[in-house]
This record gives sequence, C-alpha cells and structure tokens, in this order.
Amino acid sequence: MNNEIETNKILTKKDIRKAAFRYMFMACNAFNYENQQGTSAVWGLGRALRKIYPNDDDYLKSLNNQFKYFNTTTWMGNILLGASLAMEEKDGLAALDTVQNFKTGMMGPLAGIGDTLIWVLYPTIIGSISAYMGLQGNPTGAIIWLLLNIFFLFFRFKLFDLGYNSGLKLVTTLGEKINVFTEAASIMGLTVIGALVPSVVKMKVGLVFTTGKVKMPIQTQILDKIMPALLPVALTFVVYKLLVSKKMTVIQMIFAIIALALVCSFFGILTV
Repeated sequence: MNNEIETNKILTKKDIRKAAFRYMFMACNAFNYENQQGTSAVWGLGRALRKIYPNDDDYLKSLNNQFKYFNTTTWMGNILLGASLAMEEKDGLAALDTVQNFKTGMMGPLAGIGDTLIWVLYPTIIGSISAYMGLQGNPTGAIIWLLLNIFFLFFRFKLFDLGYNSGLKLVTTLGEKINVFTEAASIMGLTVIGALVPSVVKMKVGLVFTTGKVKMPIQTQILDKIMPALLPVALTFVVYKLLVSKKMTVIQMIFAIIALALVCSFFGILTV
C-alpha cells in the first residue's frame, strides 16, 4: 500500500525543498496589503504546482486559488502550504476549495502559536541573553544567536515536510488544544519578559538629596526602597504605551531614548 502511494506521487523531495525555500525567501519580501502573503504562496508553490498541473488552464486555476488572502506567521505558513501542496497533488482541482478553507481556518490559530513562540519568546529571551552577554564583552551570545538561527533555518524546512506529510491530520487532530497551548505560551512569555526588564534595562538616578550634613542618594535610599528596578519598569511601560498608541515609531523611540540618556547623563541626572 505504501509503495503504491509513493508511486502515485508527482513531486520529489527536491521539489518540496525548492517550494519551501522559495516561500521562505519571499514570505515577507512580497508582503502587500491586498492579499498579505498570497503572492509569496504563489511564488513558493508555483513550480511544484506546475508539475501537478501540466495543463495551462488547470495551472492558472490553482495559482489563482493560492493567490487569495493568506496571512500567518511565516514559520507556520510552511505547515499550511506543505499540507496544501499534498492535497493538490493527491486530488488535483477537486481539492481547491478544501485547500482554501483549510488555509483560511487554520492560519489564525497557527499564527497565535507562531507569534507567541517565534516573534515574541524566541527573540526576546535568546536575543536579550545574547545582548546581555555582549554588553559584558562575551562574544558567546552572538555565536549562540547565529547558530540557533542556522539551526532554525533547517527546522523550517522540516515544518514544510511536516505539513506535506501529515499537516492536515496533525492540525485537525489538535483542535481546541491549539488555543490552550497559545494561552499557556503567552503567560510564560509575559513572565519571562517581566523578569528580563530589570536585568537588561539599566536606568539609575545619580542625584543626591542634601540638607545640612545629611546626604541621601535618591536611587539607593529612596527609589530602591520603594521598589528595586522601579525606573526600568516605568521606562518600559512608557515605551510600550507610546508604541501601542502609535504616537511614536520604533525609530523615533530609539532616538528619543538616546537623546534622553545623553542629556540626563550630561547633567548628572542619570548615571550608569
């Protein structure tokens, strides 16, 4: 039975690898506000679909179907597009509606997982650790960051293979467990980020309150007594609120913090 399935397959492992690489390369580069990653899906799967549909009319129908609105975390997109490719290879044009419904229904839940783990947890935790090691003059953090990115490049190819081989069955079996996993990961992410703030964000008041012979450092004798790392938390909160409200862009915020640090350091208000 397995030999029969393998014989009926049109695509080779090389075709699958090329489709995964093409999508990964263009996933964000061809992003637009009409169909989001639809263009990237067409570019990624185009050559593989051409092998499945030698007839021009059939090929165009498949491309137009893939060109519809599609948007999810690019890593999770590998699973969905791999599964879509497998469905079209198996059932041809009869699978177009199933492919579109599958992508539309699952891109949201999978984006919840991908955004939490990949766009938030991974760069925040590993990036912060690497950056902190770099600030201490240790190059190990940069090496770890580079090696992990190389590892995850190959891992993304495996996600496409997972989608192609068992993506539809895997995702539909998980069902509501996806939402539970996403919520648990979000809670863990918030906890980790909160713990990293006082370790990474450095902000200390250098002013000393003086009255008569009494000298009282504001940072150690007042602010730290109220709550250690109070200023880093306050700064993080202000930055977050300004970015969320879209009153400032990320670039504007970076230059504003640099300017604030230079001015306050010059007048001795803030110190290292």
